[in-house]
Amino acid sequence: EAMPAAGFGFGDAVIVELLRDKGLLPDTARAAEPADALVFGLGPGRRADAARAAAALRAAGRSVDLVLEEKKPKWAFKQAERVGARFVVLVGEDEARRGVVACKDLAKGDQAEVPVDELAAHVAQRMAAGGKPEA
Repeated sequence: EAMPAAGFGFGDAVIVELLRDKGLLPDTARAAEPADALVFGLGPGRRADAARAAAALRAAGRSVDLVLEEKKPKWAFKQAERVGARFVVLVGEDEARRGVVACKDLAKGDQAEVPVDELAAHVAQRMAAGGKPEA
């Protein structure tokens, strides 16, 4: 029996080949590398603040895992381990109001309050000083 229907073809395989031929396909090898930092907003309404902190790090060439879901801090630290992040950057309501973030260095085990506009320099300085994340 005849049934009315409509189909849709996106052509994604063709698009991938075109992007590859033109050298425009993103480098996915970097995704396998550990993230430098995981940025996490504490509580509702902190997504934009977390995104600003992540953007500051990315503008400085850092690899960042930005968590936008509403999760518990314990989950964020486990996620940081999964992605191999050296730093966990936490943005709470009080920190956002004061223009700072809490930056936990997982390699050294310490935490500092850092102004958002100094975050990239803080991370760069700590990474240059060395240290590996604790197992």
